[in-house]
Amino acid sequence: MIRTLILMRHGKSAYPPGVGDHERPLAPRGLREAALAGDWLRATQPPVDAVRCSTATRTRETLTATGITAPVEFDAGIYGAESDDLIELIQAADPALPTMLVIGHAPGMPWTAWDLAAEHDTEDALRLSRKFPTSALAVLRFAHAWDEVRPGTGELVTFHIPR
Repeated sequence: MIRTLILMRHGKSAYPPGVGDHERPLAPRGLREAALAGDWLRATQPPVDAVRCSTATRTRETLTATGITAPVEFDAGIYGAESDDLIELIQAADPALPTMLVIGHAPGMPWTAWDLAAEHDTEDALRLSRKFPTSALAVLRFAHAWDEVRPGTGELVTFHIPR
């Protein structure tokens, strides 16, 4: 079974005075672009079977704005996670899941997408390496089980920035 992993950075956040980083909400632009990301996912990708999402307010609001209704697990470890941590989370996914969406933060999302991609000289990989803006999505495919996901084992099939 081919497995599809979608790594998404949260939407553009607001910076209200007196609100800590973890609690920052989305800005209007973030809500709009997260909704566009959800439209793009439904139009171009396999249905999402499961979501792993950071517990930060802006990631939760991003998920809501996408309109993706797959079962979700909120994981505090995604907030501030590095590539190795996120790869471990992916490896622990239910083996029966064909498609998983992970919503998190920079630099974890771009680093993980880069690390998992087998090829770094494609147009999408080069775009991803230059900038992974808010609401961006990296879609990777794997020809093996989640627990066999390792750096360099995924095919970066697309890098999309909803605008």
